[in-house]
Amino acid sequence: METQLGGSDHLLIANLKSTSLEKLVKSKLELLFKQQKETQVQLNKLYDIVIQQVEKPLIELSLKAHKGNQVKTARMLGINRNTLKKKIDTFEINAKNMKST
Repeated sequence: METQLGGSDHLLIANLKSTSLEKLVKSKLELLFKQQKETQVQLNKLYDIVIQQVEKPLIELSLKAHKGNQVKTARMLGINRNTLKKKIDTFEINAKNMKST
């Protein structure tokens, strides 16, 4: 029997404190903004960078969990299979390697 999870309340990272992904990302971004302020470096396209850095490992690990099966991976992620394929191509993920790992 499979349990379906949804919402940030259920998305937990398996560590000693069960810190939510949201809190981990927020903490990392707070550090980034602090460093940006101290160095006065201009941040450009930050949204795209953050999304990419979350989305790529999410897709890679999801594919690995389903042994490269894109239909099952897309279903788990709640996206269309064609959308998944486009993201695999965009991020240059070798989905075929996921079958044996």
